Amino acid sequence: QVQLVESGGGLVQAGGSLRLSCAASERTFSNYAMGWFRQAPGKDREFVAAISRSGDITTYADSVQGRFTISNDYAKNTMYLQMNSLKPEDTAVYSCAATSRVVPVDEDAYDYWGQGTQVTVSS
Repeated sequence: QVQLVESGGGLVQAGGSLRLSCAASERTFSNYAMGWFRQAPGKDREFVAAISRSGDITTYADSVQGRFTISNDYAKNTMYLQMNSLKPEDTAVYSCAATSRVVPVDEDAYDYWGQGTQVTVSS
C-alpha cells in the first residue's frame, strides 16, 4: 500500500515562491511515477507536473511550464514541487499521486493519492 502525505502549502503573495513536499512510503519512487495535480474551487482537478521513476523524464502543464519544477529525493522518499512566480490563478488544493504508468497527465491513470495541501496566492 502506497501512502502519500503532502505539506508545504500556505498563503503567499503574487510573485512569491513555495515548495510543496510529498512524503511517500519506502520504495514508492522505484515502483511508481509520480505526479502533482491541483483543484481550484468550482473547477475540475487538473494536471500540473509528473516525473518518471528514474527522474529523467518530467512533463508540465503549459500553465506552469518555466515556473514550477518537479523533483524526487530518493534518499528521503520525498517528491517536491518548487513553485516560483506564483499567480492568483495558481490558488488551489495541490495533491500528489502515484502511477504505474509512464508520466501520464490523465488523473484516471493514477493509483494512489495524497490528501492535498492548500495553496493560496493573493494579488
